[in-house]
Amino acid sequence: MRAGMRFVGGPRADRGATRPRGSAMTRSAVAIALFAIAVASAPLVVASDAWLNFIVLALFGALMAQAWNVLAGFGGQFSFGHAVFFGTGAYAMAVMQVRFGINAWAALPVALAAGAAIGVFIGALTFRYGLRGSYFALATLAFAEIFRILANTFQFTGAGAGLQIPLTGRPATLQFDARAGYLYVVLAFVVAGLAVASWLKRSRFGAWLQAVRDNEEAAQALGVDAYRVKLGAIAISGAMMAAAGAFYVQYLHYIDPGLAYGPHYSVEALVGALVGGMGTVWGPVAGAFALHLLSDLTRNAFGDVPGINLMIYGALLVLIVMFAPRGLAGLFAALAARLRGSK
Repeated sequence: MRAGMRFVGGPRADRGATRPRGSAMTRSAVAIALFAIAVASAPLVVASDAWLNFIVLALFGALMAQAWNVLAGFGGQFSFGHAVFFGTGAYAMAVMQVRFGINAWAALPVALAAGAAIGVFIGALTFRYGLRGSYFALATLAFAEIFRILANTFQFTGAGAGLQIPLTGRPATLQFDARAGYLYVVLAFVVAGLAVASWLKRSRFGAWLQAVRDNEEAAQALGVDAYRVKLGAIAISGAMMAAAGAFYVQYLHYIDPGLAYGPHYSVEALVGALVGGMGTVWGPVAGAFALHLLSDLTRNAFGDVPGINLMIYGALLVLIVMFAPRGLAGLFAALAARLRGSK
């Protein structure tokens, strides 16, 4: 090799190239850990059941918003029917306990797997034939309605009457006398969701998924298997939404077709991610907490007026799209950048 030339490849160069990614992952892991510690400490400092219930439901909303964010925010595949995964997880959890006497802890991974399997099933049917955009969104809505009709029909799902989970109050059956126990369970799901979103931000699979979101044809021209990448994303998203459904059943001990496959939880998942910021790690969490705070304030102001939550969600969504298209996460990022620039 001639004098003056330097070899820039090899393991040392690779380590230098991956150091920024490693430091970013470390910062993300630290942030998630601090969030988990802060929320887990809430039962130690908050005595009010009302406030603990608010935190539990906000975390529940964050889990659903993060599930929608994986498919739509990172993958660009907008869904109007994420309730199909929610209901599948809820019914899998309920049926295995009520009909087969299976312990809730053993039923939980099966419920998540069922949500992922339904995701793969829907993805195989829709992505194989190139459905995207509004066509894919309407297809997911149609699947949710089909599953609602099926759940209304079969006796093993309780038909229109639904299923009631036996109340035990024992942790061995994934039930708790105090809300703190449920808080820790849903917090574990949310932390797992944050870890998945952080991984998607920095992993090779996440880069492929975001490339498909930005320009599917260009990604395919570069060798990305768009079909398999989208199939992986909808499986992950389905499993996360099924976890929310399984938690719902354990928290409220009841499920019926309207609750499981109706539009409410599809809308809550969608709006939480849009308000918080799609394609971000923390946006769905911020959006869910903001929505539940607004929901509680609205309930205190107007009482239990039918449909008031959906009206508020719609109005907030219009405002976000008009004035903050990047959501709350985008607003926070812009504010932080402005503060750094002023120093």
